[in-house]
Amino acid sequence: MPTKVGARCWALLLVLCGAIFLEGVDISMMGVALPAIRADLGLSTAALQWVVSGYVLGYGGFVLLGGRAADLLGRRRMFIGWLGVFIAFSGLGGLATEGWMLILARFATGVAAAFLAPAGLSIITTTFPEGAARDRAVLVYAGAAAGGFSLGMVVGGLLTSVDWRWVFFAPVVMASLLLAAALPLVPRDVPAAGGRARFDVPGTLALTGAMLLLVVAVVHLPEVAAWVTAATLAGSAALFAAFVAVQRRSPAPLMRLGILRSRPLLRANIGAFLLVAGFMGFQFVAVLYLQELRGWSEIETGLALAVIGIDAVIAPTLTPRLVARYGNQRVIAVGLVLVALAFAWFLPLGMTWSFLTLLPGLLAIGFGFALAYGPLTIAATDDVDAEEQGLASGILTTSFQFGSALGLAVTTAVVVAAAGSGTTLDSYRAGLLVPVAALVIASLVTVAGLRRRGSAAPVEELARAH
Repeated sequence: MPTKVGARCWALLLVLCGAIFLEGVDISMMGVALPAIRADLGLSTAALQWVVSGYVLGYGGFVLLGGRAADLLGRRRMFIGWLGVFIAFSGLGGLATEGWMLILARFATGVAAAFLAPAGLSIITTTFPEGAARDRAVLVYAGAAAGGFSLGMVVGGLLTSVDWRWVFFAPVVMASLLLAAALPLVPRDVPAAGGRARFDVPGTLALTGAMLLLVVAVVHLPEVAAWVTAATLAGSAALFAAFVAVQRRSPAPLMRLGILRSRPLLRANIGAFLLVAGFMGFQFVAVLYLQELRGWSEIETGLALAVIGIDAVIAPTLTPRLVARYGNQRVIAVGLVLVALAFAWFLPLGMTWSFLTLLPGLLAIGFGFALAYGPLTIAATDDVDAEEQGLASGILTTSFQFGSALGLAVTTAVVVAAAGSGTTLDSYRAGLLVPVAALVIASLVTVAGLRRRGSAAPVEELARAH
């Protein structure tokens, strides 16, 4: 691992940030484009969420395998190869003429991202030396991801106003430019497997199937018989149990279960899961409220929600200073509490709310997201051996993506159920309870971790003294 960070490393970081920015943009652009896609392809509300969930399930279901592949087959090979696959299927999504075609293309694009993302993060954590340089690089990288999520809403609004298919074609252009830049910059690495890699395909299929059944059960909860939901949930639980059993017995497990003994890693992943779950649920409700209930255009919606993009400025500038002064966990806790309060701001949502009424909550979301997202990334990959950086990155990305899918599914189910017994506005207010609850739980978990660390500090100091 190099001890000095030169210009080439920072140029590499720029390319990797471009890739993760693209992934964030790719997800959030869909949110703004959903009403136009629904109108063109005739999708129901429940089917509409699968345009987003199909992507995040492919992403979350295969990202652990992607992380393992980066460790065993080489980070450069995975990053460059799967960036090409991402380009191909994103282009195919723009050509879809039926809902199922679009969802299938989104799933395949998500699988490509599942191999691409952990390779990119592990390239950073193995290129930059541990300490201030790596923390700075990771925070810049996380800021690019967060900026992609928020700025993608503006880009999505602009592109959808022309034609929603450009939401798929534009990433093809950007990814092609990134691929050209990556070829000379991404360093060659020696695969840990030495050409004899073994992969846990049964574990991958069990995990993906378990997540898929869980999301299906939640989405269709309001419209199917109770026994169908119970059977689907039982199937999901059985597949999760099968995944754990396979990991214990496999000679080359997808996830070494011992890594989960790290409490900081677990807390970081729980926080990441709930943060993104809340954000995706909020975005879904906000877009439908502004476009379908209030009649705002795609551009107006994108520009309004672009306020959240303040995180792209705060994350690489203010957040590193706060982390250096107050520590990772305190900054995470403040960020999560701030996002929880911001989501609560929207609970009394009204038909006459102006942009100025929305503004304080949107700014607070952007500020809190910037404080929490990057430090969570550091916490989830810190103190992890180099040969398991891909695994740690994969676990974190699984939390982000499964959180996206489940948060969106729960919010959709609540909105659909509430729509049957009240007005559309009432159903949106009910849906907003999901993001609030998610962030309250995330805040409590993080604060509990702070107290545990505080009580353990004297014991650790005594041990070091002896």
